[in-house]
Order: sequence, then C-alpha cells, then structure tokens
Amino acid sequence: MIKIHRLVFNPFQENTYIIYDETKECVIVDCGCYTVSEQDEITSFISENQLIPKYAINTHCHIDHVLGITFVKEKYGIEAIAHGEELLMLQMLPQHALMFGISIDSAPEVEITVSDGDTIKFGNTELKVIHTPGHTRGGICFYSEVCNFLVSGDTLFEGSIGRTDLPGGNYDTIIGSIKAKLLTLNQTTTVYPGHGSETTIAIEKSSNPFLTEK
Repeated sequence: MIKIHRLVFNPFQENTYIIYDETKECVIVDCGCYTVSEQDEITSFISENQLIPKYAINTHCHIDHVLGITFVKEKYGIEAIAHGEELLMLQMLPQHALMFGISIDSAPEVEITVSDGDTIKFGNTELKVIHTPGHTRGGICFYSEVCNFLVSGDTLFEGSIGRTDLPGGNYDTIIGSIKAKLLTLNQTTTVYPGHGSETTIAIEKSSNPFLTEK
C-alpha cells in the first residue's frame, strides 16, 4: 500500500513529498529543504520509518523545488530524475536564486531524464510520467492509476493553476495540458500539488475558475 507524506519547505512554502510502499523503498518528490532544520526534518522522517530512498524526482526545476536535491543525493547516494527540457533551467539556477535572495553554490545535477509516458519504478510501485508543459517547458506530473493519485507539481492547484509569467511559461499551453491530460483522469483521483492543499480532479474540473471560464 502506498503512503504519501508531505513536508512544507523553504520561504516559498513548497510541498515536498515522500512516497513509499510496503517494501520501504521511496522516492523524494520536489525536494525543497533549504535550512539545516529542514534537512533534519526530512532525514528524521526517513530514518524513523526505515525508508530506503531510490530517487529524487522532480515535477519541474524552479528554485523552490530543487533546493534540497543535492543534499539528499549526497546523503543517500541516489540519482535525480526530471524531464529533459528542464536541464537548461537547472543551469540558470544560481542566477535565478540571487533574484530571490537565495544563495546556492551550484545547480544540482540530474542523471536521468524522462519523457511523457515513461514509468518510474520503486518497490512495488509504478508512477507514470505525464508531460504537462505550460508552467515550464518540461513540467511533468506523476500518476498512479492503481492507487488513484496524481502529484501535479505547479501545473494544477486547488482552485488555481501554475504561474505562466516565468521563463518557459505559457498560459494557453498550461490550460491545454490540464484539460487534455489531467481532467481526463479518473474523477476521484486525489491531486497533490506543489503548493497548498490536496484536491481532486472532479473538484477542479467543476469549480476551478481557470478551467471553467468560457
């Protein structure tokens, strides 16, 4: 049985998720821990639950979603996964970080790139990669049809959508991605976003003002 644990990190209040199953293997999604206390929080949870990290996987590579990647990669000897379109953004992270008053020595490295339809496997779990450009060119979501959940990153939020005024963003593209690839999923699918509270596909399809406007 899959379990999903949410941690809220850094000044952007970003959601980092630890997804694990009965084998104790796990993936760390959008690792945003920034301070020592935040690093302690994530390692304590992993240690207390005797988890075995397999990958650090990213929905996209904006600064708030990658601040802890290097830390967990070095701590657990794991590789990072992201869409290939995000690699250029990673190279620009030190400059982007300065714009937000954040200092990073170097951009984290991604060893494994994925594309739409690929599968990420750990333990007895499989997550399908859904490419949803619009917030960034390489934005992706992670979907489990078996367990009926979606990690949407900054593509879809409770009552909102991801910003499109940042590099790589496009409003028409993100709306198209959501309507074609997310709203067509099982309506009871639980959505775990990159910021804020969880929701469902049915709720967003019926009441999200960005998706119901004529």
